[in-house]
Amino acid sequence: MLVHLSVKNFAIVKQLSVSFEQGMTAITGETGAGKSIAIDALSLCLGARADANAVRNGAEKAEIVAHFSLADNQAAVKWLDELELRTEDEADVCFIRRVISREGRSKAFINGSPVSLQQLKQLGQYFISIHGQNAHLQLLKEEHQRQLVDSFAKHDNLLLAVKQAYRDWQTIQSEHIRLQDEAQTRTDRQQLLAYQAAELDEFGLAEDEFAELEVEHKRVSNSQALLEEAQHSVFTLYENDDANALSMIQGALDKLEQLQESDANLAPVVSMLNEASIQVEEAAKELRRYCDKFDLDPELIQEVEARFAKTMELSRKHMVPPEELYRHHQTILSELNVLQADETKLEGLQQQVDDARTHYLAQAKQLTESRQEAAQKLSTSVEKQIKQMNMPHAQVSIDVTTREDIRPGINGVDEVVFKVSTNPGQSLEKLEKVVSGGELSRIGLAVQVIAQDSHVTPTMIFDEVDTGISGPTASIVGNLLRQLGTKSQVMCVTHLPQVAAQAHNQLFVTKVSTEEQTETRILPLTKQDRIDELARLLAGDKVTDTALANARELLKSVESN
Repeated sequence: MLVHLSVKNFAIVKQLSVSFEQGMTAITGETGAGKSIAIDALSLCLGARADANAVRNGAEKAEIVAHFSLADNQAAVKWLDELELRTEDEADVCFIRRVISREGRSKAFINGSPVSLQQLKQLGQYFISIHGQNAHLQLLKEEHQRQLVDSFAKHDNLLLAVKQAYRDWQTIQSEHIRLQDEAQTRTDRQQLLAYQAAELDEFGLAEDEFAELEVEHKRVSNSQALLEEAQHSVFTLYENDDANALSMIQGALDKLEQLQESDANLAPVVSMLNEASIQVEEAAKELRRYCDKFDLDPELIQEVEARFAKTMELSRKHMVPPEELYRHHQTILSELNVLQADETKLEGLQQQVDDARTHYLAQAKQLTESRQEAAQKLSTSVEKQIKQMNMPHAQVSIDVTTREDIRPGINGVDEVVFKVSTNPGQSLEKLEKVVSGGELSRIGLAVQVIAQDSHVTPTMIFDEVDTGISGPTASIVGNLLRQLGTKSQVMCVTHLPQVAAQAHNQLFVTKVSTEEQTETRILPLTKQDRIDELARLLAGDKVTDTALANARELLKSVESN
């Protein structure tokens, strides 16, 4: 529950400090005094957007601190523990702080740790539910009516199942549509790639073959010159009887070996010539073997040249370097496999779409049945409640229907419509066709109270939800809020004395103005203060003895009950 609220430099509030009690608390005051300021401040603590207008004139920043008790609020405790935001020293309380600068920048803190506005909203739902002046108007929207039924039914798991089934169906269906739309393009591309792949398959260039082919092509292209030069070299080095390199070296070697006896300095030269003689002889023998093995097969030469030429032709045709032709071939095959896989996938995808749709409709059917059951119980409860609120002839029906023209969505295939009859003999019609503003307020309040019974929030705030209600009906509404205050902390901004009298506690909002500034203050009322305030609400600005007597009687009748 909300324990304390501290507000500084917010709107027309310079400084405000209010403590709150359990039960029902009525908040009253003069028109324009700022009765809704505390609610606006709490909304900021729950993650509402803020702007620079929230800062009081002349101040640099506004600051709001809300103090909540965590007693019997396991949902909030679990959330805080998951984010490690609960302190050991004050494990049973939670402080939310919001600071807004004059420039409109905002900071938020939970127990002193900075958090995002989204996190404030997540935590706030476990502390407070606020029902504003326009809450009843939301009841006229069919989307809101569906949400109320879902909330009352407590079938969150079913909603999640339907939502997931719908998303799965849409994902598969989108893929199916994409593949269908791309079918012609895919077919054209597949035909082109198949032709290219067949051509390259037939040629069958192996990996790294071009490098070897390029070397072989260069060799066969110069084969005649290579053989002739090799044979000439053998003749010059070894086989020329008149003069060859080997005999000339050996002749010089023989002479120098003789001279070496006269001069030892010739020894290195003799050694080098000896090695040269051996190397020349070995080179000549190697060249002879090279010539003996040299193949001038015309068919081989023609084959090499033809394959090299075809490689170059294909590289130009496919617009890739010849050394990349093999890799290009593999890329074509890979893409062709993907296209063929898409074609195969398309053939089986229709069945997957049908299966996903069937699964979705099965989940949606379960949701429909759950909604219909909840709608029956909720309509019975609302009808019973509003009959106690001076609408004795009211009938309420919540229709949950599935029509063929309702487009499937993440929330199922249902149309949820609240219908009501307020007078005998009147047929059930949609809310907006039959109810007055006061009747709508009563129906809306009844729905909120019943919803609160199904989803207990520690603190409920009603901001002038009794608009359009007066007289005996106001007393009934006040009594309803008082009963609700026995289960939750209830705060009600009201201008009706019949409602304010039902409260366990009462706060008075007043506006103090000087020539320079205006301030709003919130004051707790004693029993006598309450009598004076109720008399003001009964009689207006001029409080009479009769009004005071009526106020005492009104308060006494509530206390006696």
